[in-house]
Amino acid sequence: MSAMLMILVAIVLFFIAYVTYGASLAKKWGIDESIKTPAHRLADGVDYVPAKAPVLLGHHFSSIAGAGPIVGPISAAIFGWVPVFLWIIIGSIFFGGVHDMGSLFASVRNDGKSIGEVIHTSIGDKGKKLFAVFAWLTLLLVVAAFTNIVANTFVSVPAAASSSMMFILLAVLFGYFVYRRGVSLMVGSIIGVAALFVCIYLGTLFPISLSREIWMLILLGYIFVASVTPVWILLQPRDYLNSFLLYAMLAGGLIGIVIMGPSMQLAPVTSFTVGKATLFPILFVTVACGAISGFHSLVGSGTTSKQIDSEKDIRIIGYGSMLIEGVLAVIAIITAGYIGADKFADLLANGGPVNVFADGLGTFMTSFGLPFETAKSFTALAISAFALTSLDTATRLARFIFQEFFTNGEEVSEKGITNRYVSTGITVVFGGSLAFYGWAQIWPLFGSANQLLAALALLALAVWLKEMGKEYKQVLIPMVFMFAVTLAALVQLILTNLTNVILLSFSVALFVLALVLIQQSISAFKGKTPLAEKQK
Repeated sequence: MSAMLMILVAIVLFFIAYVTYGASLAKKWGIDESIKTPAHRLADGVDYVPAKAPVLLGHHFSSIAGAGPIVGPISAAIFGWVPVFLWIIIGSIFFGGVHDMGSLFASVRNDGKSIGEVIHTSIGDKGKKLFAVFAWLTLLLVVAAFTNIVANTFVSVPAAASSSMMFILLAVLFGYFVYRRGVSLMVGSIIGVAALFVCIYLGTLFPISLSREIWMLILLGYIFVASVTPVWILLQPRDYLNSFLLYAMLAGGLIGIVIMGPSMQLAPVTSFTVGKATLFPILFVTVACGAISGFHSLVGSGTTSKQIDSEKDIRIIGYGSMLIEGVLAVIAIITAGYIGADKFADLLANGGPVNVFADGLGTFMTSFGLPFETAKSFTALAISAFALTSLDTATRLARFIFQEFFTNGEEVSEKGITNRYVSTGITVVFGGSLAFYGWAQIWPLFGSANQLLAALALLALAVWLKEMGKEYKQVLIPMVFMFAVTLAALVQLILTNLTNVILLSFSVALFVLALVLIQQSISAFKGKTPLAEKQK
């Protein structure tokens, strides 16, 4: 099949879904731009900071994309490209888009609090505590997986490492001049994007070569600092500039596919069972962020909801970002599918999914004159930049959840264990310890926990929507399916990790927490009366 036809079908379907289904959800849920958002009502200059839609779209998209929609679809390609492609399309439109937009909306209506606080409001204190533990454990896996991915990328492409370090400094300067010196966003963007590509060029001239272990320690130190500083100085500007990297990478990939016109060489469907993995449920938890991701609910209800300038931005940032991520996931499966089984297996064994993607996109970009090595280095830098975004966003979110666990909807104290430096340090230490297991061992567990987190977020959203007297049926089918997928996957992981005490303990803990949360949520769901009826 033509890769160009695949990407065209995906873009058309996603566009139709955005203007129809996304608009329908916004209307049924009662999104209202006249309501003042938490970013304005609770502005504190650190976490609650209003951001213009393009800036916030850049932050949100960079945070949720990371390396997930690349690593997931390529890893799942062992089952063939057709089931992966179908799940990306269906999942992004009816599962991930609903999940992301709903989580963001619910958080905005709950003072920008995490989805755990939404559970507290709708289900009760016990539900909140259990969800907080589950979400925090999942975020530790995010930190572990993405620390590995970034460190491995820096080792294999040293130019990406030096460019990334320079880019962090550039983002700080951008944030200072735009937010504190009054430089307009347009002027800052033009200068910032130009400087970004200068960083890429300088990175090729001055590559930094360090061991994987050293890079992991540096990255853990970086995410600690990045997660406790005000969002305007690093998170917002870096993610905004990052989005241009991603847009350029997407554009380069799309143009290259059109000009080169590759066709899919990998088998459409291989087998239901590959090694010890079965298509159901493993494909669905492996694709992860390319179709639906619980991590997105934590981003949407963690950092993004605190920066929403107007409720009218919820659809483009929540639903729209998921569909753009779906496009990236389709490009990822094309990079795996056009090269054939032998080369795919070789690239996967020598560098992992990121190497497959960078090699494929680098090849596509040679069709319009870019040297292969330059194109591959640029792609590797873009991937590492997104993974870094996911890393420090995940750490900041873990800090929010850790702090909320020890409060009851009250203001977080900067004393004791809820101090932002203490709670961030605990997260970095535990997540960093897991990181040394390697991404190949962490990813299946991360995928299962991540998708189960999505199912729990959908369940919380359904309870909250019902209590608010709003339409919730679009949430129920995705919720039931994701519970079936992820609980089955966790059972498989428990059986696989019987000899690995740490990973076995994680799997069992997540499974038990999920069952208790399901019981709590179903009881609350059955007993909830819409507020509209309560007020009669």
